[in-house]
Amino acid sequence: MTDLAALQARALARSAPEPDEGLIVCDNLVRVYRTEGVEVQALQGLDLTVEAGEVLAVVGASGSGKSTLLGILSGLDLPTAGRARVAHHDLLAMKRRERLDYRRSTVGFVWQQTGRNLLPYLTALENVTLPMGYARIPRAQRAGRAMELLDLLGIADCRDRRPGELSGGQQQRVAIAVAGANTPRVLFADEPTGELDTAGGEEVFAALRRTNAELGVTVLIVTHDPAVSEQVRRTVRIRDGRTATEVLRPSAGGAGAEAGGAEEYAVLDRVGRLQLPREYTERYGLHRRVRLTAEPGHIGVWPDRAAGQDAAAGPGAQDPGEGEGEDE
Repeated sequence: MTDLAALQARALARSAPEPDEGLIVCDNLVRVYRTEGVEVQALQGLDLTVEAGEVLAVVGASGSGKSTLLGILSGLDLPTAGRARVAHHDLLAMKRRERLDYRRSTVGFVWQQTGRNLLPYLTALENVTLPMGYARIPRAQRAGRAMELLDLLGIADCRDRRPGELSGGQQQRVAIAVAGANTPRVLFADEPTGELDTAGGEEVFAALRRTNAELGVTVLIVTHDPAVSEQVRRTVRIRDGRTATEVLRPSAGGAGAEAGGAEEYAVLDRVGRLQLPREYTERYGLHRRVRLTAEPGHIGVWPDRAAGQDAAAGPGAQDPGEGEGEDE
């Protein structure tokens, strides 16, 4: 068995789903920051489940809580309340040493800034082999395993180049190889194409999908760019520290992806809160208060009307704004 085949077998064995829940589970997750007497709620009861083997994008604008979520899931930050589990690890209960081991062996990282991913004075091959030492992989196996990872991502010819001699897309693909060197169960990518052109971005997304398919690594991409949803099957959008909507596609992006056909879902949390996309609320004039009607098989959501207008319509009458509201 080759080094890469052994790597794949180990990753697939470790990616078995948790009993009765996903590989990543966030349940009513809260993160509150206090600075100079000011309290900021970065996460306000966020719920998220990611199944083993998924490639998922978490999309949100600046201040939505996506960076806070990534910091918690990666073990770099602690939530204030709620539950966060990744591959059997309770992120609220881990001790400092356990957190360090978690970051070294359970999760891998690809950051937007290449300076955080690669050491500039090491070659691509040396960068990939470096984390294998922390995992106590025998020295004799490291170079062969690293070369197979670089080959898998189409950059074997870059093995002897330093980061400054690589394009941005090549640097990020080497970073993906580094992140996968210790067969993590989850690979986190923070704006991995934020500094790349379109062609370089396509190469990086293809590399992430290949890593997922060949090594069985669950991939979670955090970004502000909604266009990333075209590159993955499932996109979760967060807004104001809560899970807002999900977009599901019949197949992953890239070559062969089906044009259109994506469906968007609002997420209903455990206490019944629902966030409607802004484009819907603006289109139908939904502000502050809306009127609900029980319809056969669904709920109608209508713009608020004057009390007299509602009374005149009567409880059984057709809503005067029908066709303008949003049905759920």
